[in-house]
Amino acid sequence: MRIIGLDIHRAFAEAVAWDDGKLRRLGRVDMRRDLLTAFAEQLSADDVVVVEATGNASAVVAVLAPHVKKVVIANPMQVRMIAHAKIKTDTIDAGVLAQLYASGFLPEVWVPGEPTQALRRQVTRRNQIVR
Repeated sequence: MRIIGLDIHRAFAEAVAWDDGKLRRLGRVDMRRDLLTAFAEQLSADDVVVVEATGNASAVVAVLAPHVKKVVIANPMQVRMIAHAKIKTDTIDAGVLAQLYASGFLPEVWVPGEPTQALRRQVTRRNQIVR
């Protein structure tokens, strides 16, 4: 099982694979849906993908989830406390996410199921209409 760490930004993500105790840079992935889907299709059904909770993390999870074993969203505040580094790059951050998951120290964020997300969208839409 490979663990893929993704350091997500608005326009791109940096991907790093943790495989048999070794990190390997997979490169940058464009955040456009078609290119993200193409990246997801290259992944194995046994892979686990770890992303940091950001504004577009749920959209990334929705694209990746059908192609991999599991997609985990990491709590960014706790990850920063655990992996505080003086040298920070996107590749290092993605590698830290993968290593933390592999070691069992990754603080995960609960991801609601589709029924809960549908209810949240309905409540949000109702609030918008009422305002």
